[in-house]
Amino acid sequence: MSLSLPVDPPRARSLTRVVPEMSAALDGRSEWFAPARSAIVWVLDGLGVFNLSARAGHARFLADARAKKDAARTVFPSTTAAALTSLLTGAAPGEHGIVGYRARIPGTDHVANQLRGWDTDGLPQSFQRAAPLSQTLGRPFFVVSRDEYARTGFTEATLGSAEFHGADDLDQRVALAADLAARHPGSLVYLYAPDLDAVGHRRGWESDEWVATLERVDAAARLLARSLERGTGVVVTSDHGMVDVPRHRHVLLEEGSTLLEGVHLIGGEPRMLHLYAEPGAAVAVKERWLAGEASRSWVLSRAELAESGLMGPIDEEVSARIGDVVVAARSGIAYYDDRLADKAPQKMIGQHGSLTDEERVVPLIRLGAFA
Repeated sequence: MSLSLPVDPPRARSLTRVVPEMSAALDGRSEWFAPARSAIVWVLDGLGVFNLSARAGHARFLADARAKKDAARTVFPSTTAAALTSLLTGAAPGEHGIVGYRARIPGTDHVANQLRGWDTDGLPQSFQRAAPLSQTLGRPFFVVSRDEYARTGFTEATLGSAEFHGADDLDQRVALAADLAARHPGSLVYLYAPDLDAVGHRRGWESDEWVATLERVDAAARLLARSLERGTGVVVTSDHGMVDVPRHRHVLLEEGSTLLEGVHLIGGEPRMLHLYAEPGAAVAVKERWLAGEASRSWVLSRAELAESGLMGPIDEEVSARIGDVVVAARSGIAYYDDRLADKAPQKMIGQHGSLTDEERVVPLIRLGAFA
């Protein structure tokens, strides 16, 4: 390996346990949360602990509510497709099979989008291999999200038969979630807000636009707390944090680059690459990337990744989706395949996917009965 991999603290809370522990709290037997009558898990996409702490003055309610300083560790890769699937199934990426933003479909030369690929790339529902918690916990399960996500393949693959309620306005979503929890004792409500992530990708989390969005989210959190009926517990968390990578920190993989020798396909995302090697070239690909990038990225073979446990136990069917070589950025860089005609992704500023604490440590804020 390029350098020693970061190790989670022994008592670190995993994002995969959040919903099961909330469900257990409804029966008065959670190790994490106080007993509650119903529960809401609110995912603020793209809000890491480091992001919130750095802008605490613009999110006084959330920052004060986090006075206990509790946090969770999201999965690796620290990206929406993998993390939300883990949150909503209780399984690690090595089990559910969503191993990044883009991954190779085994036996093909097709690298599919694992967030939107159900609708654009023809992924079958079975590509997500773990049963959604909405189907296994045996209690009413509701989803409150933007209307556009109502019938997407990803929603169906991760939330199964959960009852969907859509609203594009954030305050309306918050009110809907509080109402559903009040009217359905024993239920779990999944509330989703993509606002910070969307602005962060476009403008960066250090931008004025991101701060303004954080202020709106904080106001919505205050509204949610005021709207809760007695006995409703809320956990505010996230799927990942975010780091800003300006254009001058991009690493462009250009035609003729030695880093591309022996590489057949590239998947993953800018801060966490899956490199699929030509037959017999995997060892040489890893050696070239170690020689060129070990000072700023972790470079692992597929076998080393499995041994590390970073993706949890890796099922045999899932293993073939993972790159022969995996490259996770350690410094503030992002890799782009500059041979591609579409340069639009290179305009993104906010990034995530790798192993740094900025990307993997997310809030675990308790409100209502869980406070």
